[in-house]
Amino acid sequence: THPTRTLTCIVCPRGCELTVALTEADGTRTVESVTGNLCPRGKNYAIDECTHPTRTLTTTVRTSDGGMVAVKTETPIPKEALFAAMAAVNALIVPTPVRVGDVLAENIAGSRLVATQEHP
Repeated sequence: THPTRTLTCIVCPRGCELTVALTEADGTRTVESVTGNLCPRGKNYAIDECTHPTRTLTTTVRTSDGGMVAVKTETPIPKEALFAAMAAVNALIVPTPVRVGDVLAENIAGSRLVATQEHP
């Protein structure tokens, strides 16, 4: 038998319960099958989540006037890079003013860090 993993799909509001059959060899995880998905996006989500999970990092960064501004990575980053990305973000102090969409750092785990909040 193959090891299985149960996931709840987050791609759409249906929240399909997915069952993923996996094979692991030489440190590589391979998806053998996905069941329970009502659309192809669910299957793609399960494959990505089991083989190379990513997350959008949302947090805050300090501003030069002592305030804080909300930020996020422009694209999802590898889940295993989250702690290093947070360390890099915590070291930043960005100049004011900040506008929504401003790029505040070019390379946080391979993604740009963008402002999601205005700060005078």
